[in-house]
Amino acid sequence: MRPFSSDHDTSGRGPLSGLVVIDLTRALAGPHAAMMLGDLGATVIKVERPGGDDSRGWGPPFAGDESTYFLSANRNKLSITLDLTSPDDHGTLRRLVERADVLMENFRPGVLDRLGLPVRRLAELNPRLVVLSITGFGHDGPEAGRPGYDQIAQGEAGLMALTGSGPDDPQRVGVPVADLLAGIHGAYGVLAALIDRRRTGRGQVVRTSLLAGVVGVHAFQGTRWTVAGQRGRAEGNHHPSICPYGLFPTRDGVVQLAVGSQDLWNRFCAEFGLDPGADGMATNAARVSRRDHVIALVERLFADDDTEPLLARLAAAGIPAGRVRDVDEVYQWEQTRSQGLLLPVRHRTLGDITLPGPPLRFFDLSGTETTFAGHTAPPVLGGDSDAVHAWLAEEPEAAGEERW
Repeated sequence: MRPFSSDHDTSGRGPLSGLVVIDLTRALAGPHAAMMLGDLGATVIKVERPGGDDSRGWGPPFAGDESTYFLSANRNKLSITLDLTSPDDHGTLRRLVERADVLMENFRPGVLDRLGLPVRRLAELNPRLVVLSITGFGHDGPEAGRPGYDQIAQGEAGLMALTGSGPDDPQRVGVPVADLLAGIHGAYGVLAALIDRRRTGRGQVVRTSLLAGVVGVHAFQGTRWTVAGQRGRAEGNHHPSICPYGLFPTRDGVVQLAVGSQDLWNRFCAEFGLDPGADGMATNAARVSRRDHVIALVERLFADDDTEPLLARLAAAGIPAGRVRDVDEVYQWEQTRSQGLLLPVRHRTLGDITLPGPPLRFFDLSGTETTFAGHTAPPVLGGDSDAVHAWLAEEPEAAGEERW
């Protein structure tokens, strides 16, 4: 259901069409989670204080008066401004809660209570409501009250210690990945709670945090410690458990190489005239234990080759390899375009713009693509307030509500 007569009203349907999401979040983790549901066809009503989401001021760069940071996390949403210290506006929020399927918030623990909307009150207003709550370090425990900022979370959750040229060179990931992971985990938690609601008829609270989002993707670096007692460290652009697997210089640039199986090692050796069973290189474990030697060997092999012919040679031999693209090259790459990862939309003040597109596509079993096509640009501040108030003034039956 997209019941609003506005620039954001579309006829496109997605798998979450009919779902109404109230987005009380700001900055990135929560807005990203809400945008993921909007990308799937949900009606997302972004509730902003009169000054707007903090990220509306995060720049440069700006496009006109619009922050490109805000544009990255708020497509497929409507915006209404509410001053939650005002009794009238607080009443509007309560009516939204009564009509919604999902409420998302990323306040510090206790803030929603102080706003007069603790979980028990939300359940009274709408027992079917699913609540997503995102914090920096968790909702309980000795450091629950800490504010959540991405780079701090990257450091505290161990990611920076695993990223960089070496143990003395901790580096942040080039995007706010702790925020993004918390949002992604939060969105899939909401979907699980909605499925459970179909069975029980009742909503529930989903909690996650920036800390949990990063620890949740430690993958082999986590079990490396918890099972093997081995502490991971930053090791530059080479894999700690597979060799050769990493970034290698060429005469005019670099290539990425991934020799991820014994069969690929045999192919690599055949292509470059090496003995796959040579002493200290016959197995992956042996190569990892002599990683510096193997890396130096591959670097010598590639030193006199230009990048493009080398990539073509590796591809012909069936050996996974790739280049390192700048961001502008990624968006100019035909493969990126072919996957629907560039999204043209019309913005109310900027006109026609292109956004990075959502990462999911859908097809029916006959092979016909059914991906949601009704995408809309991020909203201007408060631009849909009149439409949202008009919807709230209608009786639910008259609005023809479809309960997801």
